[in-house]
Amino acid sequence: QYSLIKDVVSSLKRHRMHEQQFTHHPLLVLSNFGLQQIQVKLMASMFQNMFPSINVHRVNLNSIKRCLLISYNTETQLLDFRHYSVKVVPVGVNKALKKLLQEKFPNMSRLEDISELL
Repeated sequence: QYSLIKDVVSSLKRHRMHEQQFTHHPLLVLSNFGLQQIQVKLMASMFQNMFPSINVHRVNLNSIKRCLLISYNTETQLLDFRHYSVKVVPVGVNKALKKLLQEKFPNMSRLEDISELL
């Protein structure tokens, strides 16, 4: 069973698809692949080799735009693929500064100085 991308996009209220999303490899998350069966280990190895490994100490968080979650169901022996869009947003700052950090320019027509915005 699968869904076409046009069906997924049409069902969303606000979709976030842009060309920069596919310039870097996704972050791969494997779930329930810890079993000792040889076919499960082979599947996990195949998925890990499809995408390059990520060094968590050196990775730029802004370069991670997608997450691919692959879950293995042991009862039905089926794989579930989920593809997520990831967005890094600043936390713990006021709304005006967050807009500046996200390269969105706020309306400053009522302000006399940038310090009033901050």
